[in-house]
Formats: sequence, structure tokens, C-alpha cells
Amino acid sequence: MASRQEFVQYSTDQLSGAGTITYRKMFGEYGIYCDGKFFALICNDQLFVKITEAGKRLGQSLETAPPYEGAKPYFLIDDIDNKEFLTEFVSETCKELPLPKKKTKSKETRDNKD
Repeated sequence: MASRQEFVQYSTDQLSGAGTITYRKMFGEYGIYCDGKFFALICNDQLFVKITEAGKRLGQSLETAPPYEGAKPYFLIDDIDNKEFLTEFVSETCKELPLPKKKTKSKETRDNKD
């Protein structure tokens, strides 16, 4: 079952206090980004956040589960209505995640521009 656009929009609105939240459709579901850092997935109308040390401290009672078959576990956020918790949780989680790598053009692409 694919996630509903309404759920994706509500979830990202709830996360907006943590930074600039964007999302991209990925394999029929959604990848969620905060200030350009990939930190979460929405699959089957459920929010999954990457596990970090900060997340473990702040979300001690959170369940973990893979967002899809074969994936590593993420935190499963059942209560997306608690905006205050989500803002702190996502802010602290994203502080531990690396910045995205800059994309470089392949040699073939550069050569074809000449």
C-alpha cells in the first residue's frame, strides 16, 4: 500500500520546526530530508527515522522496525501529532548525520559538453 499524499504532507508539516523539510518520491514511497540531509522514510503511511545515538537518548520508548522488507531498522514514530517532540527528535538526529556528498559530473558527461 503506497502512502497517501495527505499523510506525507501532514507529517512533513509536523517536522517543519526542525529545519527545511523536503521529500522525494522513492520507489513508490517517500524519502524525507531536513536541510538537505536524508533522515527518514514514509512507507505505508508510517514515519521511520534513522537511528542515531541522539535518537536513542530521546526516543528510548520508541519501537524500531524496518520500513520495508530487507531494510535495516529505523525508529517507527507512531505519534506524529506531538510536534514539540518531533522537532527536538529530528533536530538532534540530523545533527549526527553527515552532510550529503556533492554530486560530481562524470568524466563522460564533462567530455560531452565540449
